[in-house]
Amino acid sequence: MKKGQIWIETVVYTLIGLALIGVVLSLVTPKINQSKDKAIIEQSINSLNYLDAKINEVLEKGQGNVRKIDSFTMKKGELFIDSSNDSIYLILDDLTKPYSEPGIEIEFGKIKIVSEQKQKKSSVKLKLNYNGIMNITYDNAEGMKKFSAGSVPYSFIFENKGNVNGTIVVNVREVSR
Repeated sequence: MKKGQIWIETVVYTLIGLALIGVVLSLVTPKINQSKDKAIIEQSINSLNYLDAKINEVLEKGQGNVRKIDSFTMKKGELFIDSSNDSIYLILDDLTKPYSEPGIEIEFGKIKIVSEQKQKKSSVKLKLNYNGIMNITYDNAEGMKKFSAGSVPYSFIFENKGNVNGTIVVNVREVSR
């Protein structure tokens, strides 16, 4: 009789322990994911600031100046070089919560940040706008180029092509490592 009671108590205590672990995980997991998202956004802002610094170096040093970024790493999101609108932006999707108030553009230095709330998830767009400052081209052409997140970092070369039709042209191209 006592052996059966010991086994029943063991099973009940184990179930109570598992239930408590489940409750704690259900409360803590969203906060952990939110912290991860915030860290990724802040890392992305730093990466775009670094990219902007290299572009400004090329712009300031004059025609023929070249700068290289050896490793531009993206853990999440997509980078767009939109040479038609002279802008570079990074979109981070599938975030647990908006980074800022949805639909309201905020500025963080030269970067403009806009959060968007979707049905279950949210996204953030981080944008560098060079319209009126310089003409950005990708591989000496106007258009849109998309780079997806991955484990292998990208390498870019920025080159000041000089003044063309009253605007300084900065060409961007990806290089193989």
